Amino acid sequence: MIFGIYGILALAVIFLSIKAAYYVDLIDKKTSLSGAFIGGVLLAAVTSLPELITSISGTVILDNPGLTLGNIMGSNIFNITILGVLILVGVKRFNKAQISTSHFNTSLAIIACYTFVAITLFAGVQNEILTVNISSILIVLAYIFGIKSLASDSGTDEELEVEDDDVDVDLTVKQILIRFVMTSIGLVFASYFVTYVTDIITVEYNLGASLAGALFLGIATSLPEVTSCIALAKLGNYNMAVGNIVGSNLFNFFIIFVADVLYTKGSVYIIGDTQTNNLLFFGLISSMILAFILKIKQNKNATYLFLVSGVAVIACYLSFLVLSV
Repeated sequence: MIFGIYGILALAVIFLSIKAAYYVDLIDKKTSLSGAFIGGVLLAAVTSLPELITSISGTVILDNPGLTLGNIMGSNIFNITILGVLILVGVKRFNKAQISTSHFNTSLAIIACYTFVAITLFAGVQNEILTVNISSILIVLAYIFGIKSLASDSGTDEELEVEDDDVDVDLTVKQILIRFVMTSIGLVFASYFVTYVTDIITVEYNLGASLAGALFLGIATSLPEVTSCIALAKLGNYNMAVGNIVGSNLFNFFIIFVADVLYTKGSVYIIGDTQTNNLLFFGLISSMILAFILKIKQNKNATYLFLVSGVAVIACYLSFLVLSV
């Protein structure tokens, strides 16, 4: 019964996230914002709303700080895994696609964020400024670097242009914004109840907080990114798909900073938790592989490397699952 409720709420999160992304797409068509900014910042922020709400409510309202890192790390590694699968399935199209250089810069910012968290968890560094861990502050700096890189990107010369006769082009920008806000409000409520149900599952089935965050919250809240990336990959728009993933993963790290600021009863960095450490390790490796993929993307004859890298990313996620049992 409880898993049925969880499934229904997860579907609600997916539906509302897709609608929100749809209105963001209309904003893209109605304004002069760059494609890189739309995919890596605006769309990423929209599809990451579930991570934001579930992490904040799980930490502050439910007083379960272990869910924050579990949710973020689990979501990030799952996002990269999905991208790895899409690269494997459409490796020829990915090999021909143009990827913005800003996405590589953003992947470096993500690796930096992983490094900051690793220093806190493995070295036990708990230095704080006004109750906020120094690592959280460094994460904000990395986030600013990544966002600045995406915002300054003018896009590629061969960005895919998709004609959609079903787009409601008669909507004004004001009408689009109103619908976007209303959809986002619904997404907030659905995301909160996903957190609530996940906490019940954690208690009833005696699961560790980080494991619950990785498997239930991480996967459920990643479904909006998965849905949009699959759709973009089918269209051959791997540039926007990659931008959505790296933008979402970077935004997820920013959520750690927000949770750290709001949670005053202790630290959101749970030292010594095996599940969190596994998520951190394999997530870092996956992010480094993704950065490698984006770095060699200019080589049009790198099909074999893309295949091997895609398999390696999937292997990282499977290794985490095996060690979590």
